[in-house]
Amino acid sequence: QVQLVESGGGLVQAGGSLRLSCAASGRTFSYYVMGWFRQAPGKEREFVAAISRSKTYYGDSVKGRFIISRDNAKITVYLQMNSLKPEGTAVYYCAASSRLGLPVHTYEFDYWGQGTQVTVSS
Repeated sequence: QVQLVESGGGLVQAGGSLRLSCAASGRTFSYYVMGWFRQAPGKEREFVAAISRSKTYYGDSVKGRFIISRDNAKITVYLQMNSLKPEGTAVYYCAASSRLGLPVHTYEFDYWGQGTQVTVSS
C-alpha cells in the first residue's frame, strides 16, 4: 500500500512558476514509476509527467516547461512548473505505478493522492 499526499498548489500569474511536492509512504517507493496528472473542470484527467528509476517523460503540452524529479531518500516526487499558462489551471494529482515500461494512462497507475489545486491567472 502506498499513500500519496500532494502539496505546493496555489494561485500564480501566467508566466510564473510553482513547485509541487508529493510525499509518499512505503518502503518500496523507489520501485514505483511516479507520475503527475491534472484535471481541469469538465475535462478528462490528463497525463503530465512521469519518472521511473532512470527515465523521465512528459505530456506534449508541458514539454520544455515542466520538470519532474524524485528523491528516493525523502520518498518524495516533485513537479517544477515553469512558464505556466492559464490552461494549466487544474487539480494536479500524484500517482504511483507498479508497471514496467512507461505508463501514461490513468488505469496504469495503482495509487493516487487527493490532488492539489493550481490556478493560473491571465
